[in-house]
Amino acid sequence: MKIAKDAWVFVLPLVVAVAMLGSLRWFVAAGITLGVTVFILFFFRDPERTIPDDTLAVVAPADGRVREIEPIELGGARQTRIGIFLSVFDVHINRSPIAGRVTAVRYQKGKFKAAFKKSVSLENEQNRLTITGKTATVEVAQIAGLIARRIVCYKSQGETVSRGERIGLIKFGSKTDCLLPRDAEVQIKVGDHVRGGSTVIARLKAE
Repeated sequence: MKIAKDAWVFVLPLVVAVAMLGSLRWFVAAGITLGVTVFILFFFRDPERTIPDDTLAVVAPADGRVREIEPIELGGARQTRIGIFLSVFDVHINRSPIAGRVTAVRYQKGKFKAAFKKSVSLENEQNRLTITGKTATVEVAQIAGLIARRIVCYKSQGETVSRGERIGLIKFGSKTDCLLPRDAEVQIKVGDHVRGGSTVIARLKAE
Protein backbone atom coordinates (compact mmCIF):
# COMPACT_ATOMS: atom_id res chain seq x y z
CA MET A 1 0.00 0.00 0.00
CA LYS A 2 1.19 3.52 -0.76
CA ILE A 3 2.46 5.49 2.24
CA ALA A 4 2.38 9.29 2.37
CA LYS A 5 5.88 10.78 2.09
CA ASP A 6 5.31 12.71 5.34
CA ALA A 7 5.57 9.42 7.25
CA TRP A 8 9.28 8.90 6.69
CA VAL A 9 10.44 11.67 9.02
CA PHE A 10 8.92 9.53 11.80
CA VAL A 11 9.58 6.05 10.42
CA LEU A 12 13.30 6.25 9.57
CA PRO A 13 14.45 7.22 13.10
CA LEU A 14 12.20 4.51 14.54
CA VAL A 15 13.70 1.87 12.23
CA VAL A 16 17.18 2.91 13.37
CA ALA A 17 16.03 2.73 17.00
CA VAL A 18 14.61 -0.78 16.50
CA ALA A 19 17.91 -1.93 15.01
CA MET A 20 19.94 -0.43 17.85
CA LEU A 21 17.68 -1.81 20.58
CA GLY A 22 17.75 -5.23 18.94
CA SER A 23 21.55 -5.20 18.76
CA LEU A 24 21.65 -4.44 22.49
CA ARG A 25 19.24 -7.34 23.10
CA TRP A 26 16.65 -5.01 24.59
CA PHE A 27 13.96 -7.01 22.90
CA VAL A 28 10.96 -5.66 24.80
CA ALA A 29 11.89 -2.07 23.99
CA ALA A 30 12.64 -3.06 20.40
CA GLY A 31 9.24 -4.76 20.12
CA ILE A 32 7.41 -1.72 21.46
CA THR A 33 9.30 0.58 19.08
CA LEU A 34 8.55 -1.75 16.19
CA GLY A 35 4.86 -1.63 17.11
CA VAL A 36 4.94 2.17 17.06
CA THR A 37 6.63 2.05 13.65
CA VAL A 38 3.93 -0.22 12.24
CA PHE A 39 1.22 2.07 13.61
CA ILE A 40 2.87 5.14 12.01
CA LEU A 41 2.95 3.34 8.65
CA PHE A 42 -0.71 2.38 9.11
CA PHE A 43 -1.66 5.94 10.00
CA PHE A 44 0.04 7.43 6.94
CA ARG A 45 -1.42 4.93 4.48
CA ASP A 46 -2.60 6.53 1.24
CA PRO A 47 -4.94 4.16 -0.62
CA GLU A 48 -6.11 4.81 -4.16
CA ARG A 49 -9.78 5.73 -4.48
CA THR A 50 -12.37 5.40 -7.25
CA ILE A 51 -13.48 8.96 -8.07
CA PRO A 52 -17.10 9.41 -9.29
CA ASP A 53 -17.49 10.68 -12.86
CA ASP A 54 -20.54 12.84 -12.07
CA THR A 55 -19.44 16.44 -12.76
CA LEU A 56 -21.97 17.77 -10.22
CA ALA A 57 -20.85 15.43 -7.44
CA VAL A 58 -19.13 16.78 -4.34
CA VAL A 59 -16.93 14.08 -2.80
CA ALA A 60 -15.86 13.82 0.82
CA PRO A 61 -12.66 15.78 1.52
CA ALA A 62 -11.61 13.21 4.13
CA ASP A 63 -12.29 9.81 5.63
CA GLY A 64 -14.24 9.86 8.87
CA ARG A 65 -17.55 10.15 10.67
CA VAL A 66 -20.00 12.92 9.76
CA ARG A 67 -20.55 14.94 12.95
CA GLU A 68 -22.51 17.95 11.70
CA ILE A 69 -24.58 19.03 8.75
CA GLU A 70 -25.83 22.54 9.36
CA PRO A 71 -26.72 25.81 7.62
CA ILE A 72 -24.35 28.69 8.33
CA GLU A 73 -23.80 32.22 7.11
CA LEU A 74 -20.20 33.25 6.59
CA GLY A 75 -19.22 36.62 5.16
CA GLY A 76 -22.76 37.17 3.96
CA ALA A 77 -22.83 33.88 2.05
CA ARG A 78 -25.45 31.27 2.98
CA GLN A 79 -23.78 27.88 3.08
CA THR A 80 -24.08 24.33 4.37
CA ARG A 81 -21.24 23.07 6.56
CA ILE A 82 -20.48 19.36 6.72
CA GLY A 83 -18.11 18.46 9.56
CA ILE A 84 -16.15 15.19 9.38
CA PHE A 85 -14.28 13.85 12.41
CA LEU A 86 -11.17 11.75 11.72
CA SER A 87 -10.07 9.27 14.37
CA VAL A 88 -6.48 8.02 14.47
CA PHE A 89 -7.68 4.91 12.63
CA ASP A 90 -8.99 6.83 9.58
CA VAL A 91 -6.96 7.68 6.49
CA HIS A 92 -5.77 11.26 7.01
CA ILE A 93 -5.21 12.31 3.40
CA ASN A 94 -7.40 15.26 2.40
CA ARG A 95 -8.89 15.40 -1.11
CA SER A 96 -10.53 18.08 -3.21
CA PRO A 97 -14.36 17.88 -3.13
CA ILE A 98 -14.70 19.28 -6.68
CA ALA A 99 -12.64 20.06 -9.75
CA GLY A 100 -11.58 23.67 -10.08
CA ARG A 101 -8.99 26.28 -9.21
CA VAL A 102 -7.65 27.02 -5.75
CA THR A 103 -8.62 30.67 -5.37
CA ALA A 104 -7.51 31.13 -1.77
CA VAL A 105 -5.42 29.39 0.90
CA ARG A 106 -5.69 30.87 4.39
CA TYR A 107 -3.93 29.66 7.52
CA GLN A 108 -5.53 30.55 10.86
CA LYS A 109 -3.82 30.20 14.23
CA GLY A 110 -5.94 28.84 17.03
CA LYS A 111 -6.47 26.41 19.88
CA PHE A 112 -6.00 22.63 19.96
CA LYS A 113 -9.29 21.46 21.43
CA ALA A 114 -10.45 17.87 20.88
CA ALA A 115 -11.55 17.65 17.24
CA PHE A 116 -14.93 16.05 17.99
CA LYS A 117 -16.13 19.29 19.62
CA LYS A 118 -18.31 21.50 17.46
CA SER A 119 -16.53 24.69 18.49
CA VAL A 120 -13.24 23.65 16.87
CA SER A 121 -14.53 24.78 13.47
CA LEU A 122 -14.12 28.36 14.67
CA GLU A 123 -11.53 28.16 17.45
CA ASN A 124 -8.85 25.64 16.46
CA GLU A 125 -5.77 26.06 14.28
CA GLN A 126 -6.73 25.41 10.67
CA ASN A 127 -5.93 25.80 7.01
CA ARG A 128 -8.75 26.79 4.63
CA LEU A 129 -8.73 26.19 0.87
CA THR A 130 -11.31 27.84 -1.38
CA ILE A 131 -11.88 25.92 -4.62
CA THR A 132 -13.86 27.47 -7.45
CA GLY A 133 -15.34 25.14 -10.05
CA LYS A 134 -17.53 25.62 -13.12
CA THR A 135 -20.81 25.69 -11.20
CA ALA A 136 -19.92 26.51 -7.58
CA THR A 137 -17.31 27.44 -5.02
CA VAL A 138 -16.62 25.20 -2.03
CA GLU A 139 -14.26 25.52 0.90
CA VAL A 140 -12.29 22.86 2.74
CA ALA A 141 -11.04 23.52 6.27
CA GLN A 142 -8.22 21.30 7.58
CA ILE A 143 -8.63 21.60 11.35
CA ALA A 144 -6.07 20.54 13.94
CA GLY A 145 -7.26 18.66 17.02
CA LEU A 146 -6.02 17.80 20.50
CA ILE A 147 -3.29 15.51 19.14
CA ALA A 148 -3.04 16.70 15.53
CA ARG A 149 -0.78 19.74 15.49
CA ARG A 150 0.66 19.47 12.02
CA ILE A 151 -1.44 20.52 9.04
CA VAL A 152 0.09 19.81 5.64
CA CYS A 153 -1.24 21.51 2.49
CA TYR A 154 -0.01 20.37 -0.91
CA LYS A 155 -1.68 23.14 -2.94
CA SER A 156 -1.14 26.86 -3.44
CA GLN A 157 -3.39 29.64 -4.66
CA GLY A 158 -3.80 29.56 -8.43
CA GLU A 159 -3.29 25.80 -8.86
CA THR A 160 -5.94 23.65 -10.49
CA VAL A 161 -7.22 20.47 -8.88
CA SER A 162 -9.34 17.57 -10.05
CA ARG A 163 -12.21 16.03 -8.07
CA GLY A 164 -10.75 13.67 -5.47
CA GLU A 165 -7.17 14.88 -5.95
CA ARG A 166 -4.94 14.86 -2.88
CA ILE A 167 -4.62 18.35 -1.39
CA GLY A 168 -2.95 17.66 1.95
CA LEU A 169 -3.16 15.79 5.23
CA ILE A 170 -3.51 16.34 8.97
CA LYS A 171 -1.31 14.34 11.32
CA PHE A 172 -2.77 12.26 14.15
CA GLY A 173 -6.51 12.81 14.61
CA SER A 174 -8.38 15.87 13.37
CA LYS A 175 -11.47 17.32 11.72
CA THR A 176 -12.24 18.43 8.17
CA ASP A 177 -15.09 20.79 7.27
CA CYS A 178 -16.59 21.19 3.83
CA LEU A 179 -18.59 24.37 3.14
CA LEU A 180 -21.06 24.12 0.25
CA PRO A 181 -23.53 26.47 -1.43
CA ARG A 182 -26.86 26.34 0.41
CA ASP A 183 -28.65 24.96 -2.66
CA ALA A 184 -26.39 21.89 -2.90
CA GLU A 185 -28.32 18.65 -2.34
CA VAL A 186 -26.74 16.84 0.61
CA GLN A 187 -26.50 13.08 0.04
CA ILE A 188 -25.34 11.91 3.47
CA LYS A 189 -26.53 12.18 7.08
CA VAL A 190 -25.00 12.69 10.51
CA GLY A 191 -23.42 9.46 11.71
CA ASP A 192 -22.42 8.21 8.26
CA HIS A 193 -18.82 7.13 7.71
CA VAL A 194 -17.44 8.61 4.49
CA ARG A 195 -14.36 7.90 2.37
CA GLY A 196 -12.33 10.78 1.01
CA GLY A 197 -12.50 11.15 -2.75
CA SER A 198 -15.10 8.43 -3.31
CA THR A 199 -18.17 9.08 -1.13
CA VAL A 200 -20.56 11.58 -2.74
CA ILE A 201 -21.61 13.93 0.07
CA ALA A 202 -23.65 16.36 -2.09
CA ARG A 203 -24.68 17.27 -5.61
CA LEU A 204 -24.40 20.78 -6.99
CA LYS A 205 -27.09 22.56 -8.96
CA ALA A 206 -26.48 22.54 -12.71
CA GLU A 207 -25.60 25.80 -14.42
